[in-house]
Amino acid sequence: MKDTHKHQGLRNQLATVLEAKGINDQKVLQAVRNIPRHLFIDSSFEAHAYQDKAFPIAAEQTISQPYTVAFQSQTLAINSGEKVLEIGTGSGYQTAVLLELKAVVYSIERQKELFKKTSLFLPKLGYRAKKLIFGDGYKGLPEEAPFDKIIVTAGAPFVPKPLLGQLKVGGKLLIPVGDKTQIMTLFIRKSAKEFEKHELGDFAFVPMLEEKN
Repeated sequence: MKDTHKHQGLRNQLATVLEAKGINDQKVLQAVRNIPRHLFIDSSFEAHAYQDKAFPIAAEQTISQPYTVAFQSQTLAINSGEKVLEIGTGSGYQTAVLLELKAVVYSIERQKELFKKTSLFLPKLGYRAKKLIFGDGYKGLPEEAPFDKIIVTAGAPFVPKPLLGQLKVGGKLLIPVGDKTQIMTLFIRKSAKEFEKHELGDFAFVPMLEEKN
């Protein structure tokens, strides 16, 4: 697994592109500069790694567009030591960003192939989540709740109630809601029963998978 000065230069260029698109959280931009994104995709497609676009990975999934990863990370405004639940580990790139931001990360993946691959791969890069779980993201992780922040990295046809219920008061859930295209939606828990909702524009994600009995 090589990470060269050339790769670092390409990451610096990508961070500049993201900054021009409105990403101004310096911690997020530094995470983009630090993480060798080319190692998260097949080496034969390395030339695409630092372009601002999504790219296919295993199990008919994608590694999200860098802007989307940066936008979600910036919107959640993660502080060091916060407990974050990620729904959709995928390639592990967003997980790595969360860990660069010093979050305590719990991440759930529904695809067994990706779960196995990413569980082995992330530690090789020095990224260690608190827990990586193979399971149903619609159910969240009640045994570890409540969470400061919850991030969903797949398009959900509806907002799963368990995720809202697993937020701390003051916590944030960021989830793309919709079928073919999604509206990035932010929920802030104001009290036990009250949530503030913000719609933050259209995005495109692969569908969020639900466990079938």
